[in-house]
Formats: sequence, structure tokens, C-alpha cells
Amino acid sequence: MTSAKVELFEENLQQAAGYFKALAHPARLAILKYLAESKVCISGDISNELPLSRTTVNQHLKELKNTGLIKGSIDGVKVNYCLNPAKVKELKQILGDFLNTVELPEKFNCRD
Repeated sequence: MTSAKVELFEENLQQAAGYFKALAHPARLAILKYLAESKVCISGDISNELPLSRTTVNQHLKELKNTGLIKGSIDGVKVNYCLNPAKVKELKQILGDFLNTVELPEKFNCRD
């Protein structure tokens, strides 16, 4: 993450925020879901699966690749994309750990 004052927070929160930022767009979630459901590396144009331009999809793929959630390798003129199982597993652990720290009382009442 490259945001002001991020370094003031615990390392685990910085790491979680980096992943959560990568997940903060429906197109990125759709890409991850598509790759997970495919259960194989995808060679070719993923933009055919989304209602977005190829350029926009490539930007989202780049963001997911930067966080390590997906891998992309060049095979001739095509790029193969697959989930990175180790990073997805790490994300699941981080999300679970984070949500476990958020405890709500049984009778939670917040005044608006």
C-alpha cells in the first residue's frame, strides 16, 4: 500500500488492507470467481467474460496480479491467468482472522 500514514498501523492490518483494496471492485471479484470456477489456467481474453473493455479488464488483472492473487505467464502471444492458491489461502486466513476480531454483542444497538 502506498498511502499516507499507512505505516502507522500494524503490519497485519496493512497486509489485510492491501488485499481488501484488491477486492474492492466487482470486476476483480468477477475475475477471481471466473478463474476459481474454471479450475484451470485461462489462456486468452478474459474480457469476453466481463461487461468491460479489454483495457479496463487488463487494469483489473494487473491489480490482482500485483497483490499476488493471480498469476499470469506469457505463452507466445497469449497470457495464461490462474489463481495463486497460496495467496488465495493466505487471503482466506487473513479475512477470517480479521472478522474474528470483530465481535458484536448479542444485543447490538447503535443510535443513528
